[in-house]
Amino acid sequence: MAIAANRIDMRVNEQVKQLAERAANALGCTVTEYLVRLIQQDAPKVLRGETEIVLSNAQFDRFAELCKQTTPPSPRIREAARRLDTEGF
Repeated sequence: MAIAANRIDMRVNEQVKQLAERAANALGCTVTEYLVRLIQQDAPKVLRGETEIVLSNAQFDRFAELCKQTTPPSPRIREAARRLDTEGF
């Protein structure tokens, strides 16, 4: 493991601290190593949940069908697009 250069300070109640210490001891590592391991395992799952959309086949088929349908933009949408072009967006 690389030498740590950054700190995360946190306060927890006694029960949480003891639980972390017991779990770390059971794994034969320090509380810091235990918490780092938990973060490395859990954070990617959390981030995937924020960046991925999972659809069923039926949902995807419906989405694809809707994408094929075209409706001409309304005059209000055309005017908004023209103003955005004029303003440099």
